[in-house]
This record gives sequence, C-alpha cells and structure tokens, in this order.
Amino acid sequence: MQLTVGKLAAAGGVGVETIRYYQRRGLMGTPARSGGDGWGAGIRRYDAEDVRRLKFIRAAQGAGFTLEEIGELLALEAGDDRVQVRRLARRRIEALDARIAQMTETRAALARLADQCAANDKGPCPILAAFEP
Repeated sequence: MQLTVGKLAAAGGVGVETIRYYQRRGLMGTPARSGGDGWGAGIRRYDAEDVRRLKFIRAAQGAGFTLEEIGELLALEAGDDRVQVRRLARRRIEALDARIAQMTETRAALARLADQCAANDKGPCPILAAFEP
C-alpha cells in the first residue's frame, strides 16, 4: 500500500494539515520524496504502518490523551512497559474526573441561574449579570 498524504489523511479521517502537524510534533515520520523523473516523482508515499499510527493517534486523542502523552504511548508501544502505560492511563483518568467534576459544578450553577431568571421577569437577567466582569 502506497498512499499520498491526501489518501493517508482520508484513511485517518483528518486533514492533510493535521498530518503535517503530527509530523512537526514528532508523532509521525515524514517519508523521503520518491525519486525519478516524470509523473509521481518527488511525492511522499505512506504505507499501512502510517495509517495504523495515524489511527492510533486519533483513538488516543478520543480517549482524552494529550499529544504529549500520545508521544509517550507511542514510545512505549515498542517495548513492553505496561506499568508506565497504566500510569499514563490512570493519570488521564484523574484529569478526566477533575474535568467532569468541574463541568458538573458549572452545570449546577448555570441551572440555578436559569431557575432564577425564570422566577422573575423584572430587573437584570441573573444569567447575563453573572457574566459581567
């Protein structure tokens, strides 16, 4: 399988610029340009391993990992350091739990403001007033 960057992007469900960004961040390699003259010369070609790596990155992002953490996971992928992989996963779970707690608090505060707004049609809207500096 030999893919252009456009075909690789389509296979991974991302844009070409996303692939280039991952390359700049060191998450994906940049293949050499093909040699020769004529049609197709000077084009970078990607293979099935590049598709797999791109899908790995996207799946890890979907699980909430940062690009820095994904870089660590990719480095660990070559070895068998499950302890470190679990450590990264647990750290991500803690961060997600903190974010969920914050969002739950924010939701409750907004619900209170909406109730206050509905309770009285006179004076400034409590929702809008809450956003005033």
